[in-house]
Amino acid sequence: MARTRNTKHITTSGSSPSGTSMRRTLRREAPSTVGLLADEQDFAAMQRYRTFTFDDHTVYLRQVEGLLKTLAAQGMHTTVALFDPEEYAEFCSESGIAPDAPASRSRFTAEIASAGATVAYTGQAIDSLIPLLVGRAVRRATWEYATMLLAELGECADCGQDIGRAAFDRASHLLLRMLEAAGPGTHHLVCSTPTENEHLLAVLHTERDTAGPARLESAEGTEFVTVLAVGIALEKPGGVVLRTSRAGTDDRVHGWRLVGGSLTPLTAGEVFSAYCTDADTGEPVAPESRVEYCAGFDLGADEPEPHR
Repeated sequence: MARTRNTKHITTSGSSPSGTSMRRTLRREAPSTVGLLADEQDFAAMQRYRTFTFDDHTVYLRQVEGLLKTLAAQGMHTTVALFDPEEYAEFCSESGIAPDAPASRSRFTAEIASAGATVAYTGQAIDSLIPLLVGRAVRRATWEYATMLLAELGECADCGQDIGRAAFDRASHLLLRMLEAAGPGTHHLVCSTPTENEHLLAVLHTERDTAGPARLESAEGTEFVTVLAVGIALEKPGGVVLRTSRAGTDDRVHGWRLVGGSLTPLTAGEVFSAYCTDADTGEPVAPESRVEYCAGFDLGADEPEPHR
């Protein structure tokens, strides 16, 4: 596309831009990805490679931040990907490439950018960017693990229906019913589902205006539904908490208990107790001001429309 525009410009203007100028234009239209070693342990693991010349993690982070600012100043779209040394070593071994080479690190960064968790750089300070990136990576790993669990469940012996697909449809249906009942506002939801090996946690932040039905279009929505579907399919104990904010009113908190693959509303007292108890110590926590603790509402017993 860029080449076509440049060709037209040459034809109509009668003057030819220099090769350097054209390459600079193309460079601005080529996205960049920067692999980031977010913590000191990962940074130390990369120091075993001779071609990795950094020796101080703090200095390294500031250099990365400087690079990001430079790329942004050049008008380039840049994403940041979490660089994992263990995954990098495995990638090099499987690909048959030398790990102690800048080209190998560049190739691995391109690989994780296409399939892993990334954050678009929009001028964030590096200290703000790292938690965003780590959080995105954790969410991605949670979604991948939950997806794997659902895929391994196979078909129902009685009806032949795909158990994971049915649970995902049911979870989507329940979430949309929840948002419909909550009405307009800013909604923050947390789903907790224990499994045999992991305790899965998903967070969804979404907004709904006064017009139209509730919709889920974000990657967070898919991640949330997948984790809820695991609890439904495995019939594990878990729960969902919904906090709704609207301008000029107190926040409202509702809660549900996941029992036998269904969401059962909590009472107002149970929601208060869950929200005002420290999860680690069990000690009471002072309730927040301008927050109303409410019973969960009935989500109905109807089933989602079957897939065709």
